[in-house]
Formats: sequence, C-alpha cells, structure tokens
Amino acid sequence: MSEAAIKTGSIHVAPNPSGFGAEITGLDISAPLPPATLAAVRQAWADHAVIWFPDQPLTHDELEAFTLQIGPFGFDPFIKPMEGRPHILELRREPNETARNFGAGWHSDWSFQDEPPAGTILHSKVTPPVGGDTLYADCTAAWNALSPVMQKMLDGLTAIHSAALPYGTKGLFAHEQAGGGDRTMEIIVSPEADKTYPHPLVRTHPVTGRKALYVSPVYTVGIEGMTPEESFTLLSFLYEHMTQEKFVYRHKWRENMLTLWDNRSTLHYADGGYDGHLRVMHRTTVAGDRPR
Repeated sequence: MSEAAIKTGSIHVAPNPSGFGAEITGLDISAPLPPATLAAVRQAWADHAVIWFPDQPLTHDELEAFTLQIGPFGFDPFIKPMEGRPHILELRREPNETARNFGAGWHSDWSFQDEPPAGTILHSKVTPPVGGDTLYADCTAAWNALSPVMQKMLDGLTAIHSAALPYGTKGLFAHEQAGGGDRTMEIIVSPEADKTYPHPLVRTHPVTGRKALYVSPVYTVGIEGMTPEESFTLLSFLYEHMTQEKFVYRHKWRENMLTLWDNRSTLHYADGGYDGHLRVMHRTTVAGDRPR
C-alpha cells in the first residue's frame, strides 16, 4: 500500500503504489453515506478503478442499500440468485467441491450485455485461510502502454461479445453439468447466451474520459470485419499484453471486506488454491450504459 494516503473529509484513501486500486477506511458503509462522503467514495472509485473497504460486516439489506448508493442494480443472468434476494448472487464453494472455482478466467462482468454493468460489488462472508485471491488488470494502463501506431489501428474497431463460451448450450457449464459436476452454485445454461453484442474495442470511460481496452478471453468472440484467424491473432496479443504483471493487482481478501471494481476499465480473474476450504461471497452489480 502506498504511504501517500489521502484524507478526504472523514475518509482515508490509501492507493496502491501504481495508483491502481485503493483501500478506503474511516467510514461505516452499513448506514447511508452523507453526500460529501459518497462523492469522495465515487471519486476514489473513478481515480483507482478498484476500491475496498475492510471490516464491514453487512446484512443483505445493508449490502443492497450500499449498492443503490453507487447506482441502480444491474441485471445478472445465467446464475440463480439468493432466495428472496433477486439482486444478490451467493458465490459459494464448499470444502469438498471439485468443480473449477467460479470466475476463473479473465473477464469484465457481463460485457455481452447491451448495457453491461458499470461496477461489481463483492462482499466476503467466509474467507479460506489460503488462496482465493482476485486479480485485477488495469485496462487503461494497458491501452496507454501501446504504441501510437497500434492505438490508431485499434481505435474504432468493434469487438463482438457473447456469453456462449461459459453459459451457452454447448459451453463450459453445459459440459460440466452433462458430466455430473458437483458445483454448489446453480448455473443456468441457456440459448440466450449464444446472442452476440458489438462494443467498441477501445472504450471511453463516461466519468474520467480515459480510454481503456475492452475485450476479454471469456466474453469476446471476434472483431467485426476480420476473419476468425485475424481476430484470434490480434485478440491473443491483446490478452497477453493486458494481463502482464505490471498491469495486474492481486487482491487478498479478509472476512467482511467489501470490494467495488469498475467493469468499464478493468478485467478480473478469480484465483483458486483453496480446495478443502469453504469460501462464501455475496455479489451485486451496478447498472451501466452502452459502451462508447
């Protein structure tokens, strides 16, 4: 954590040395935040893309209420929500579960939607003693590191997004279910997942105005106007570029920590390494707009 922490009103913002990611302390998010405090939280989110709040035990009501202070709920398809809580997904993996941990692939949440979520909120309830980190990639820094020639080529291209690979009728979860997998979370395989959605390959953030690469190996299936071979070659280069160690922050969870990240300028990856241990997280999404 950077020593150059910033005191904003009553809250304390401690960015990582790179500026990508920041811890926020000095507030209780179980209660409605005063306008000035909420504005400071929003600014920290815009500045650092990933922000987290330690030591925040929250009820379901409080988690939902905090989410709504950030923005309206997003729509979460293909995963059964908690009973009576249509906006909360429980990401649970039991100690004896052998299925691959959920989210184990670089992606931006629900980028296959016409209006993907601006943000995702994840609240830790049970954290294993080992593993379970979440990795975040800074897609703005990755864009800025490209040569002007490459930037000129990419800017204006349209990437095609789809949920077919994980959630389609011939996707990974369909094969898992056919094989009698023991996943605790209820995944809904659907033909709806095969739909495709075009989005700019280079996205401009609606708040900061900064550009970021907006593609991922889980949800991007091609580039408009290119052959499959051309798309594969270019996207493979971008994925390797975006997930270089210098652009990645490894987030270590503690119980009762809430993390909010920006799907418009980051990718994330759920790491494993906690077989034999229970892990329980509660997730909400914040609605976004059409990428531009």
